Amino acid sequence: MTRVQNKTMKKIIITLILIANTVFAIDIHEFKTEQQRLDYQQLTEELRCLVCQNQNIADSDAGLAKDLRNEVAKMVQQDMSQSEITDYLVERYGDFVRYNPPMRADTIVLWAMPLLVLLIAGFIVIRTIKKNTTSTHTNESDS
Repeated sequence: MTRVQNKTMKKIIITLILIANTVFAIDIHEFKTEQQRLDYQQLTEELRCLVCQNQNIADSDAGLAKDLRNEVAKMVQQDMSQSEITDYLVERYGDFVRYNPPMRADTIVLWAMPLLVLLIAGFIVIRTIKKNTTSTHTNESDS
């Protein structure tokens, strides 16, 4: 084989290995009922990956997310309710594991922060516009 063919063959082998790894990375869980499958799907979409922080555990490739998916599947197969599973994970990892934390005194900052940032940004924009309008009128009257 020539040197070019050798490099091409190595690239093909590496590509096949990477594809094989992604195929085998898919979680396969067996559930007794369709309701259990739906509960599992809903829970994994509502729980946050603690490593990625901006993905749910259904979409994350992190090792912890895989462990959490397996744990959720096991609890669903044991006929635990969604609220029992969520309560267990919140007790273990805190409210951060939920995409929609409950409204409480200790989580009010999470709920109020987006509104506060929007109000501050609006105040800055209005103030900048007024300042520019005033300086434009002052410049026009000076001319």
